[in-house]
Amino acid sequence: MAVAMDNAILENILRQVRPLIGQGKVADYIPALATVDGSRLGIAICTVDGQLFQAGDAQERFSIQSISKVLSLVVAMRHYSEEEIWQRVGKDPSGSPFNSLVQLEMEQGIPRNPFINAGALVVCDMLQGRLSAPRQRMLEVVRGLSGVSDISYDTVVARSEFEHSARNAAIAWLMKSFGNFHHDVTTVLQNYFHYCALKMSCVELARTFVFLANQGKAIHIDEPVVTPMQARQINALMATSGMYQNAGEFAWRVG
Repeated sequence: MAVAMDNAILENILRQVRPLIGQGKVADYIPALATVDGSRLGIAICTVDGQLFQAGDAQERFSIQSISKVLSLVVAMRHYSEEEIWQRVGKDPSGSPFNSLVQLEMEQGIPRNPFINAGALVVCDMLQGRLSAPRQRMLEVVRGLSGVSDISYDTVVARSEFEHSARNAAIAWLMKSFGNFHHDVTTVLQNYFHYCALKMSCVELARTFVFLANQGKAIHIDEPVVTPMQARQINALMATSGMYQNAGEFAWRVG
């Protein structure tokens, strides 16, 4: 039997999971991220017909970090052919940490998928080659998809990430040594960190990504964001690789 969605369902979910707060920890490898309030908890759902449901801190903005990798891929799909993208980055789970260099070395600079850091950096390198102002273009895309005109970058977070970018820089230079990184490393890293520092709320994210549940169509934009096939491909990659080395565990638990 189908259950009608309402805010009370989401509030009940939050009540059930709130006691788990404290079992995890906020990222501490970037100083600006280490100061984030780990007690914040929000959830939002946007349906394909535009209904919005929310609970908790769903309106509070935060830096979206690796969620931005999906947006980068979407923009790349709109500017590159399928062959151009997938000859530089794979489509398989990595089974390794998101910032690993070992697998990248063994596989000659071709990242396993676009959601580990190496893959996301290759995608950003591609965007640098086709967009005259990659950061501004990303803002335009996100503002258009969300319908919110004041979404911006958290420059403090972006700066903090750049100041502690040794590992990501090493990943980029390793790929450059294999010929799979074509532009200035510092420039691409700056773009990548700004994408990660996009400040959005759960509500804004739900509205932004509803096209993935709607055959590639956003609810308030006439032109499709991606094709139906591309939407399925992105969803498949998120299912198999979105949780990094824990993708299998997540799938086993959730079903």
